[in-house]
Amino acid sequence: MTCLLHISDPHFGTEQSGVPAALLRLAQQHRPEHVLLSGDITQRARPSQFAAARAFVDQLPAPVLTVPGNHDIPLIIHLFTRLFHPYRNYTREFGSDLEPVLETEQLLVVGVNSTKPARHKNGEVTEQQIARVAARLKQAKPGQLRIVMQHHPVRAIEESDQSNLLIGRAQAIPEWVDAGMDLLLAGHIHLPYIRPLSGKHSPRTGWTAQAGTAVSQRVRGSIPNSVNLIRHECHQGLHECSVERWDYDAEQDAFALFSETDLALHRSD
Repeated sequence: MTCLLHISDPHFGTEQSGVPAALLRLAQQHRPEHVLLSGDITQRARPSQFAAARAFVDQLPAPVLTVPGNHDIPLIIHLFTRLFHPYRNYTREFGSDLEPVLETEQLLVVGVNSTKPARHKNGEVTEQQIARVAARLKQAKPGQLRIVMQHHPVRAIEESDQSNLLIGRAQAIPEWVDAGMDLLLAGHIHLPYIRPLSGKHSPRTGWTAQAGTAVSQRVRGSIPNSVNLIRHECHQGLHECSVERWDYDAEQDAFALFSETDLALHRSD
């Protein structure tokens, strides 16, 4: 069985006391094969915040795949840097590939940079990005769990979050589901939930899993710091996948299992 840890929106520079250490303990306990970090790594894209994030990531017991979030680009008041060197501090600590791909025998993760320096906080994908991701998904091997990871959400459960949804999602999501996407991971709104995604030319269903803020003080309402553990197994062509939501419990000073959702993967492997 493959185990993945999905974390998002740690916003280094605004960490809650004790929560990063608790998250490290959770990771050590479950020993995921990979950690998937879906953006807003820092609060203000400062070198010191990226350095703190890097120091945390280096303590995790597994390789980490990252994509940037809108907070990982300098503020609009730093207009020259934002327009001409928007990812300079990000790439110094997390590498120059803003859309990394991870592939193993059991897993395919396609990273998408949904940030746009010309936009304040909204995310967008271009036709070229949509086509690139679809083409890569179509190359997946039968036994692989096929994941797309980006920062911005594609489904909302609160009306107030409709304005935060990815621009270009109406074209991207059906095309990616038709191409074989099982799961889309995102963050941005600090609200964890799971929702189905539909294709256009095939009857199959994909899923999106949102993560809350992993370690920051910028929690949303009554939702505490929250991360996801994803478990997947393929045996004789039959796929089983679940997403566990783990919330930080201040009384226990530990992340505790809040819910577990089994995902029906419609595959023809």
